Amino acid sequence: MTEPGLETLSHVREQFLAAQLAGDRRKALQLISDVPAATGATPSAVRTHVIRAAQAEIGRLWQTNAISIAQEHMATAISHLALAALFDQDRPQAPNGRTVIVACVEGELHEFPARLVADELDVAGFDVRFLGASVPTDHLLTFIAREQPDLVVLSATLALHADAVRAAVKRIREQTFGRVPIAVGGQICEWMTALTSDLDVAISGCDADALVEDARRLLGVPR
Repeated sequence: MTEPGLETLSHVREQFLAAQLAGDRRKALQLISDVPAATGATPSAVRTHVIRAAQAEIGRLWQTNAISIAQEHMATAISHLALAALFDQDRPQAPNGRTVIVACVEGELHEFPARLVADELDVAGFDVRFLGASVPTDHLLTFIAREQPDLVVLSATLALHADAVRAAVKRIREQTFGRVPIAVGGQICEWMTALTSDLDVAISGCDADALVEDARRLLGVPR
């Protein structure tokens, strides 16, 4: 099924991207606040077709040296503000009784992809514990022992954090005797396509919507 107002959302994405590059936080937030009512799109659609799409372009511009690290940080900060505004507009599904921990591996500071996943899981009715950027593995293990989650999602963007992903997966399996399934998400799944297959994790990929659907299937949660 086609999302409502996709052409409009594409136009909003361009405006949002321009606001990011200009550092205009209030303009960006106004765009995000207005678009659901104007288009009939859900907050999840706005996350996907506006914020995530604009942030992907920011990443491309940074990778090609078209913008500086300072500009990339400024734009990403605006994306986080926008996600927070959308989170307040969400109408989550009924709680499904499944707890998910979402965390960036130790050393990984790019938390935007993990936050996208955490927000979409929350909307889908999961009880989400979002731990943010660069979570030390020792502390992650302590948190897992306390929360007893049904799924742990590890996020990494840069290939240089592959060893941190491997270490976290290994130690989680050792601590939980392999009983807690692990998902690995983020752009590292594109940079290093063999990593997740080598680790044999339950779920992998850099698409937040697909990860949520995989989590539903894995944990037996109906739509």
